[in-house]
Amino acid sequence: MGKDKLIILIIFAMGLLAGIGFRLRGNGASEVGPTGAEPLKSSSAGEFRGISLQLHNSDPEIPYEKYVDEIAETGANTICFVVHAYQENCSSTSIFLDARKTLPNQRIKNLISHARRKKLKIVLMPLVLLENPRKNEWRGKISPTNWSEWWNDYYDYILRYAKLSQEADVDVFVVGSELLTTQKHEDRWRFLIRRCRKIYKGKLSYSANWDRYYAVKWWDAVDIIGMTTYHDLAGGDKPTVDRLMKSWAGIKKEILAWQAKINRPILFTEVGWPNLTTCARYPWNYCLDEDPDPAAQANCFEAFFRTWAGEKDVAGFLVWEWRSYPAQKTGPDDPSYVPCGKPSLEVIRRYLQYPSPRQEALPDRPAETTTAPADIPATPGR
Repeated sequence: MGKDKLIILIIFAMGLLAGIGFRLRGNGASEVGPTGAEPLKSSSAGEFRGISLQLHNSDPEIPYEKYVDEIAETGANTICFVVHAYQENCSSTSIFLDARKTLPNQRIKNLISHARRKKLKIVLMPLVLLENPRKNEWRGKISPTNWSEWWNDYYDYILRYAKLSQEADVDVFVVGSELLTTQKHEDRWRFLIRRCRKIYKGKLSYSANWDRYYAVKWWDAVDIIGMTTYHDLAGGDKPTVDRLMKSWAGIKKEILAWQAKINRPILFTEVGWPNLTTCARYPWNYCLDEDPDPAAQANCFEAFFRTWAGEKDVAGFLVWEWRSYPAQKTGPDDPSYVPCGKPSLEVIRRYLQYPSPRQEALPDRPAETTTAPADIPATPGR
């Protein structure tokens, strides 16, 4: 090769590297550059009406297929499989998979195939959990001592499941959830999303915290706005449906005014309230020492669906969460989010099937009660 040609090739290669705008470090990236908006993949109102199932035990005897069947029997058209990675605490730089709690890829694919046979659409949402959190720590406060190392591990984690999502034909892949302190790293997120799109061809979302969705400056890079629903809806008042709907009215107005500027449909990624007397005021806190209140939990679901069902800018909702292991406590005395065996399940069933092609009005709701009815639905499969 002539000297002149070699010089031209070197200059051309340098130009390409400058245009790419990032430098790889290991399997991640230590410097990244901005990108333009990706094409919008449209979603119709109520396209995803589902329930989440956490996959947090690799024991092959856990009957996840049975739980998929139960979710399908509710009338849901979508299931969200939730997988997990861990870090020691908020300052840790290492993210790892725990073999005791991480299902093999093939079993996840088999579960997805099983859900497909039940006519369910598939959402896959990876979470980061803290193995040994210190006081008041949770994933929204992650602050590693070395951000580059943390991001490299996070890239590997998310790209692992982006690849699985493509191989298993997942409908929506969620690239992260409630990672509040990372959201300011816009270039990092845009880089990760670009890499996901090279692997995965479905719809992408990110699940923002209920009070920090507006802080994300890179919504244009994903197809669907994900957000949780853990608002204070009661302020200490009795959580009647009417009281809760009044709170939702203001919240809805604010969210939709903001959403109109972003031009992305909304998917409510965690719609849930613990079965506690304080569920409407502190829906994010399921560890409070409070009495169970199945009627309050049911009222919270009723008010949510009355507010949002059929809204044209909402792609759907994912109820948090279904039971996920055989010994799990359910029923009216269970304080968890799980609706199995509680009045809230009947509310959820009515709205999982709305809107249907022949349904023009919201489902009728029964007369409001302040105590749990005697005929509490039995836990499916028991």
